[in-house]
Amino acid sequence: MLRYRKVIIALALLLTATAAYFLFNHKVANLEIVKPERGTAVQAVYATGTVEATVMIPVAPRQTARLMNLYADEGHPVTKGMVMAQLEDEDLKNALAERKSALDLAEKEFDRQTRLSETGAISKQAYDKANANLESAKANVAQAEANLNFMRLIAPEDGVVIRREGEIGEMIPANQPVLWMSCCAGLRVAAEVDEEDISLVKIGQDVVIRADAFPDDIFKGKVQSITPKGDPIARSYRVRVTLDENSKLMIGMTAETNIIIAEHENALLIPANALKDGHVFVRKGRSIEKMPVKTGAKSGEKVEIIDGITEQDEIIADANSLERK
Repeated sequence: MLRYRKVIIALALLLTATAAYFLFNHKVANLEIVKPERGTAVQAVYATGTVEATVMIPVAPRQTARLMNLYADEGHPVTKGMVMAQLEDEDLKNALAERKSALDLAEKEFDRQTRLSETGAISKQAYDKANANLESAKANVAQAEANLNFMRLIAPEDGVVIRREGEIGEMIPANQPVLWMSCCAGLRVAAEVDEEDISLVKIGQDVVIRADAFPDDIFKGKVQSITPKGDPIARSYRVRVTLDENSKLMIGMTAETNIIIAEHENALLIPANALKDGHVFVRKGRSIEKMPVKTGAKSGEKVEIIDGITEQDEIIADANSLERK
């Protein structure tokens, strides 16, 4: 009886071992196994931004007036001193004519008083008064001429009109821009970088840029500046990135930027999903071992491994898949 009991126990153990063996092999067979590979490891900080003009100048009237003519529109190149728009100035022309008439009378009166002063026929006080009236009349004319000139909106620099706000016939309030122009420098991208990553960003770093408007194109730039004060609500810092002079990107477009922090050639790379809590799972014969690793650059779907495994190791491609089995 004891002998039969031992046989039964032995058979049970054999069946258990056999089941465990097939269960393990089935489990491993359904896991994706990969080997580390050599390649370029790129660590980058991702941020979204907007294309903007490096220098953007508003062109606005100094006083409220009706817009009468436009001589430049969106996309038009302009040169310094060019008249870009004309505001209604009929009243100012009339005011200038009146002040010129007053100046003419003041000049004639001053000439008369000068002749009388030379003969001693008038007092010095009368002569000084005539001179003061003449200077005041000259100042009034100069002011009227300046006000009239302000009705012409002049390009302050060579550049391109990038936006028009006013319509012909519209009453334009004082200091409200009619036209916006860019000048003096190319375009740039203003990107918002998360505060957790901003310490990695440095001026001069290369930037790879993509835009939905040009899905097949990759644009390059460099970090130009980093704002010293962050946004406490968005928890981000503004980073400005210069663009190549001939970039096809346009002002106002949304852009995706990857700021290159580090780039290592011939690095040992594994899928990012294979890493979990600083460990990877390596197949060793009939077992799976949890191995600690030291990581380097992380970018997208790949992670650089500095120490812990070799190119010959077989690792589980998705560490989370072990929990699902």
